[in-house]
Amino acid sequence: MKTLIFIPFFFICSIVMAQSSNIIGTPVKIGNLEVAQRDFPNRMEWNAAVKACSDLGNGWRLPTRDELNLLYVNREKIGYFANNDYWSSTEVDADNAWRQYFNGGFQATLFKVRGFANVRAVRTVKP
Repeated sequence: MKTLIFIPFFFICSIVMAQSSNIIGTPVKIGNLEVAQRDFPNRMEWNAAVKACSDLGNGWRLPTRDELNLLYVNREKIGYFANNDYWSSTEVDADNAWRQYFNGGFQATLFKVRGFANVRAVRTVKP
């Protein structure tokens, strides 16, 4: 019976770890920021984006509005960005947060709950 419980647990842990390593990949360093190599596979609402980045562990998080602009400026160096909008962690108010379009560079606000955007995780590292 213990084996039957252990096998599904191991399988679920393996899937979560594989997704994390596929997203983080080989991070690109921009100043004191490490940027995950890839986006999360699905566009998501803001709260889900904050949680998904945090769930990667080791300080991974959603970038601030200014950091997101830095990612946009360095998008060719970092690579693998969709020609779409990305969430930032910067909130406008309880209902809205900033996002940035990677097909033009402009920033705008979007409803956190009803809006869906791409997600790229970052973390701060010591210089």
